[in-house]
This record gives sequence, structure tokens and C-alpha cells, in this order.
Amino acid sequence: MDRHLAQLNVGRLLAPREDPMIADFMAGLDHVNARADAAPGFVWRLQTDEGNATSITPTEDPLFLVNMSTWTGLDALREYVYRDPEHLRYMRRRREWFEKVDLILVLWWVPAGHRPSVAEALERLEHLREHGPTPHAFTFRTAFDEADAGPVLSDDRCLA
Repeated sequence: MDRHLAQLNVGRLLAPREDPMIADFMAGLDHVNARADAAPGFVWRLQTDEGNATSITPTEDPLFLVNMSTWTGLDALREYVYRDPEHLRYMRRRREWFEKVDLILVLWWVPAGHRPSVAEALERLEHLREHGPTPHAFTFRTAFDEADAGPVLSDDRCLA
């Protein structure tokens, strides 16, 4: 397989990470991440030495969180997101911890082995917000096949 599927989801916490309101989210994060790591098709996820990405603040807003990973394909990611019982339980509680935002997820194809940067991922999310789903940035609802992503260049970049 020449491509992996990258995903970014973002959210803005209702309170700081240390606030008791966010305690259940923080307490369950390692378990949910471990389930993702063990899921069929999982390749990589953004994390710090703490094992998650909650201390990564890509914007000036300290309540803005990112979660990013790569997978062998759309079916593998969809299976984890919508069928893993622990992940589903966590997703159902997201309104307890996060503000409601219209668009929190973006998907795109990357050359196999590529580790997207947060800046790259946020650019994809912005592209999706501005242009709607395209092969450059899409959603589960309007997904594009890896063949739509264009050729893989020899220096591990893909044509946009």
C-alpha cells in the first residue's frame, strides 16, 4: 500500500485540563489511546512523552486540543471510531468536556510512513472548512479513495 490515511480531530475544552470538570476525560485518555494503538490498521499517533497529545498547543488558545493519527485505510479507522465500545462511550460524553464545534475532523491520504505535522493537519482542516470535501481534505461522510490523492513523489510529498 502506497498510502496511509491521516486523521485530525480537534476540540476546545470547556475548562482547563486540571479542572475537575475535565477529570474523567483525562483519566480515560490513556486507556482509549491504548485501544487505538492496538486496533487493526493503526499505524501512528501524535503524542508527547506523556503518551498523548494534550500538552501540544498549536494555537494561542490553551483549551484547544488536537488528536492526530495515521491508519492503513478508511475502513480500519471507521471500524475503530464507530465500533470500538470504549471509544464510542468516550465519544458519547464529548459534550461534557468540549464545546460544540461544527467541523472537528479532517481526513486525507499521505504517503505510507509519512508523519504529518500539526501545521499540515490544521491546513487540511482549514481547506475542508473553506472548500468542502475534496481529495485534499475530506470527511467520513464524503470520503475519497486513496487513488484520488494523486501520485506519490519520491521525496515523500504528495501533489496537492
